[in-house]
Amino acid sequence: MHKMIQPKVTLVGAGPGDPDLLTLKGVKALAEANVVLYDALANEEILKYAPQNSIKIFVGKRIGCHEYSQDQINQLIVDNALTYGHVVRLKGGDPFIFGRGSEEIDYAESFGIPTFVVPGISSAIAVPAYQGISLTKRGTSESFWVITGTTSNRNLSSDIALAAKSSATVVILMGMSKLSQIVTLFQKESKGETPVAIIQNGTTPNEKIGVGTIDTIQEVVVENKLSSPAIIVIGEVVKESNQLKGFYEEFVTAEIKL
Repeated sequence: MHKMIQPKVTLVGAGPGDPDLLTLKGVKALAEANVVLYDALANEEILKYAPQNSIKIFVGKRIGCHEYSQDQINQLIVDNALTYGHVVRLKGGDPFIFGRGSEEIDYAESFGIPTFVVPGISSAIAVPAYQGISLTKRGTSESFWVITGTTSNRNLSSDIALAAKSSATVVILMGMSKLSQIVTLFQKESKGETPVAIIQNGTTPNEKIGVGTIDTIQEVVVENKLSSPAIIVIGEVVKESNQLKGFYEEFVTAEIKL
């Protein structure tokens, strides 16, 4: 007698890159998975928490290279849940922070499939924290914006122009391809001397960092060969970081000498 298939979908946030930042609830969900669909930004070491005989499917997306479209991913989630049972959709960071998690949940639920969400630690917060950047350090920053640099239609988010007018710390995800436009917007607000940190592959052994100002950060990117995936942090809190203070002061001193 065959066991009846009970479809179920769990979205699990894999965290920012360091596999140790996966939550205990995420580990428990993976341990019960029949199928795991995982992203490019989800550390593959995390797959060890899933049963050895579970099906693992890479559905990652990179700029200019999509293994599957979002519609195809939605359909894979449903098809595998109906065929095998419990599908864990493993997503980098948090599923609901620019992760299109709500779209996947809505699609699965339209087929009557029960869904659950396990939040993850967002890279927007964790990656700066690993470098000692307090996004809301008292006396320096009262708030922070988290903005996507590139919208679904591949344009620069209009919210960045609004953020540039504020005194808030600005954290930009998926913004490296739009860096020159971002710099121009901040320069228009006379913020050329505002500190900037760009952190590539944050919280992983491959992490790379560049520190400068709005006026110089593009040169820093070239010099340090920085690229995606990276987080851009703009604000005075960058130079307040004890871990980055030496880099920042050394950079500013060199700039003055020039």
